Amino acid sequence: MSLYSMIAPKGENGFGYGSTAEDVTEGLDLHGKTILVTGCNSGLGFETVRVLRLRGAHVIGTARTKAKADEAGASQGSLAGGFTGIACELSDPRSVRACVTDLQTRGTSLDALVANAGIMALPKLETAHGYELQFFTNHVGHFLLVTGLLDRLAPKGRVVMLSSEAHRRAPQGGIQFDNLDGSKSYDPWTAYGQSKIANLLFAKTLAKKLAGSGKTANALHPGVIKTNLGRNMGSIAGLALGLASPLVLKSIPEGAATQCFVAVSPKAEGITGKYFSHCQVIAPRREGEDDALADRLWQRTEEIVAALPR
Repeated sequence: MSLYSMIAPKGENGFGYGSTAEDVTEGLDLHGKTILVTGCNSGLGFETVRVLRLRGAHVIGTARTKAKADEAGASQGSLAGGFTGIACELSDPRSVRACVTDLQTRGTSLDALVANAGIMALPKLETAHGYELQFFTNHVGHFLLVTGLLDRLAPKGRVVMLSSEAHRRAPQGGIQFDNLDGSKSYDPWTAYGQSKIANLLFAKTLAKKLAGSGKTANALHPGVIKTNLGRNMGSIAGLALGLASPLVLKSIPEGAATQCFVAVSPKAEGITGKYFSHCQVIAPRREGEDDALADRLWQRTEEIVAALPR
């Protein structure tokens, strides 16, 4: 817990900057609930899985390999809720589709789907299937997974997309449709910002498509946390994070709070198409509210997905 966590005010719902995942789920009985969490083997994903299981939910955790997912589940020991590990490498469409097929075959009903996994600020341009890797992994991979499982969402199922305040660093206009491969220009943080505003816009359009169904879709900023996600930061940035940690950085339990809140809290029931930070609804960057941009991104992503290898 940082100094700021101890003094930061709470919001109207009683939660805020210093709230932990255990705080926002305290008193909840999630027995009988099944929740999918991507990126279950480290950082925020690992803590999210642990706390949801602590409250009784059965968690389906995905990682790049089934071995990593199973190891994560086993390392948490005996908890009230069960665990199933599945492989889902988001940059590999065959792996994502195999995960979807597995869950469809099981007939699994999902009470929430937490799209937690991601990569951040790759120092050099990398691509997958002709697209910049952060955009492809963080957005396209999750798009393929979530849309493939929409019919498995329970009547009040919730889709929870991890965006970031880094979405404000996306390029002018929000999405560079003429540079999705990164060949015209590449900056690690601009590319990461583009992938995060894409997560936000995806949730916005999905919320519209789910309107009237009782199912919801939201995006969120977990906070600034020192996790493995920042492994590509340079030494100076890493030093700055180390110095900032006791002052303002969130702990991993605090960082997992907002996604747990949006996924299971009764206080978030019925809220859809919004952007959360510190368990509160806030306004995103202007382009994050742009319906036309969100619709255009959805259509372009459908085209990308249709052309991917099977």
